[in-house]
Amino acid sequence: MPAEQIHLVRHGEVFNPQGVLYGRLPGYGLSDLGREMAETAAADLVSRKRPVSALVSSPLQRTQQSAEPIAAAFGLEPTLDDRIIEPTNRFEGMRMRGRDSALRDVRNWSFLVNPWEPSWGEPFRSIADRVLAAMTDAADSVESGDVVLVSHQLPIWMAHRRITGRSLAHDPRRRRCALSSITTFERRGGRFVEVDYRDPAIRLAAQATDLGAV
Repeated sequence: MPAEQIHLVRHGEVFNPQGVLYGRLPGYGLSDLGREMAETAAADLVSRKRPVSALVSSPLQRTQQSAEPIAAAFGLEPTLDDRIIEPTNRFEGMRMRGRDSALRDVRNWSFLVNPWEPSWGEPFRSIADRVLAAMTDAADSVESGDVVLVSHQLPIWMAHRRITGRSLAHDPRRRRCALSSITTFERRGGRFVEVDYRDPAIRLAAQATDLGAV
């Protein structure tokens, strides 16, 4: 039988002193706080006393680092899957808040014409399709036990909305996908069902200065 549960884990806080939207840019790894957050996610998975048979990570540095404590806890070697990577974004490398926000620059306004697509990056439908495909393949890759996928906020949120039957268009400020959170699914009757959401790093969140790409 395939995986019993699929856990989508978001990475921990990123070291981002410039406060830019980093997206897929290289060189953005976890902060010290982010590493502590990743440890709480691993500890939460261990506390469930469920067998984890496979671990998959987005290829970006912050997700691979967030997968490390999970790999150590379960004795697994992570595999990489581009399908759970951060979406493309035309604002990569730019600040999105403050007086020098890219949103204040008239040259960028053409990227904002359709926030429901969105016009500044990869379409929401594309993100949902690839993440669901990765989840399906990951579930089918094991004979039993659970599978953990370490990804990013928007891919996880798109999986949540697709699986729960909600519109993919949404307000980014209302995403329920905290740093190092764990969203859990099961496959029942050929379809995924969301069964749990946990925020093991909630006590650390107040110290975070970077909330991740949006």
